[in-house]
Amino acid sequence: MSATTAPISAVVVAAVEVEAGQRLLSPTFERWAEQAANCGHCARPIRLRGQATTFDRATGEVLSTYDSATEPDGVLYARCGNRRASVCPSCSHEYKGDMWHLLAAGAAGGMKGVPESVATHPLVFATLTAPSFGAVHGLRRRSGRPTMCRPRATSARCEHGQPLGCRTVHAEGDRLLGQPLCPQCYDYTGHVVWQWWAPELWRRFTIALRRVLAASLGLTQKEAHTLVRVSFAKVAEFQRRGVVHFHALIRLDGPPTESEEFPAPLVDVTVQRLCELVHVAASRVWFDAPATAPGEPLRRLRFGMQVDARAVTADAIRETGRADDPDAGLHPETVAAYIAKYATKACDDFGLPPRLRDPEAARRMGIAEHVCRLLAEVHHLARTGGVKYLALAKWVSMIGFRGHFSTKSRRYSTTLSRLRSARKRWTVERLRDRLTGPAPVDERGAIPPEPEVKVEDTTLVVSSWSLDGIGWLTAGDAALAATAAAQAREWADERAKRRRELLRG
Repeated sequence: MSATTAPISAVVVAAVEVEAGQRLLSPTFERWAEQAANCGHCARPIRLRGQATTFDRATGEVLSTYDSATEPDGVLYARCGNRRASVCPSCSHEYKGDMWHLLAAGAAGGMKGVPESVATHPLVFATLTAPSFGAVHGLRRRSGRPTMCRPRATSARCEHGQPLGCRTVHAEGDRLLGQPLCPQCYDYTGHVVWQWWAPELWRRFTIALRRVLAASLGLTQKEAHTLVRVSFAKVAEFQRRGVVHFHALIRLDGPPTESEEFPAPLVDVTVQRLCELVHVAASRVWFDAPATAPGEPLRRLRFGMQVDARAVTADAIRETGRADDPDAGLHPETVAAYIAKYATKACDDFGLPPRLRDPEAARRMGIAEHVCRLLAEVHHLARTGGVKYLALAKWVSMIGFRGHFSTKSRRYSTTLSRLRSARKRWTVERLRDRLTGPAPVDERGAIPPEPEVKVEDTTLVVSSWSLDGIGWLTAGDAALAATAAAQAREWADERAKRRRELLRG
């Protein structure tokens, strides 16, 4: 740190401490802290101004009124709801928890309305990767031990004079990881084109899997559909080289009935056979991408050779470490936790701030040259690639990936909407406890689910809101909220750890 920046940093820290102290000593601090807790200690909450009045529908009586002007800052704070950990750790942590529940419910059952019998259905954890666009530096292991990156003769050179091998044993965090051995040999256009059409490849994979499943049973697709269904939950992850690959939980179910939403398949398909079918389907998927320049031939896109599919069973040990360890057994909760953490990431691992689009600005920030060249290639194809690639300009900050990072089939498990509704209902029940006493609970201490018959709402809420801005009003407020959020996440993680220990015990 230079002599000029050190005093500036000290002044900034001192200013934040003063602002935080003023908030702590304010007579309205308790209400402000309650507001911060209500919005989950969000890092960049949405500030709203307005009023809300609740009426009795039958009598027209005013039951309650609310005006944001009565709050300490004159505004109502609401969550930003951003799933990216680099933008809002608090909202991202909540989203990751919801994704874990969604994934674990479909893998292990016994939660969130999914029966325990789901755990007996054939279930695999599949990983589909992109093909090679050029040699890159990577972490290599042999028998569990790190080994040389690309052990080749040092005299071997490409046409541009760069070595074809790398005898370095890279460590985690090495800036060379994911960087091409020769940037001139690397197919940047092919990289971006594959990334742009990756969602189409995934769609075709799900179709191909159903087709090969029906063929393996000696049935038509229509006949197989009456006996077995394919359900899945998928998350996209950026590799170090800047291209996505897909992690997916793929499960076989039977056709749903009025009495059972998640029945077992009506045909005998072993989990080992399902793993084989995933490999077959992935090898058959292809897509001819439109040309990026006049007279250029179509590019036939496929998945890479590194396709993995492994069985997931409740008999596996939970503490198996990483779900991408080929020697470890896969437990449903382990896989759910592994997949869920990638649902909150985008280009965070490359140091790219959200919505950064300018490759020159990325270079000035110290972003790896490989990523900067990918950003430049996205811009280039958006300008010159024709109508099919014109929309690439909107996805520069995602290096050309336009798909949803997390998707699932309709009947894999519950939905994020149901999870959020349950959390809102839990909050309402806690508020009612203060006024009318504790709500009835079942033998497990949980609030019973809402009845299927919907009761007509007897109240009417009339409100008017306007946007005041985004973020806390001062850096001191932001620091207090960030500290409280970190403590809340630490407490929640410790509570989850104790719960798992009790379950194992």
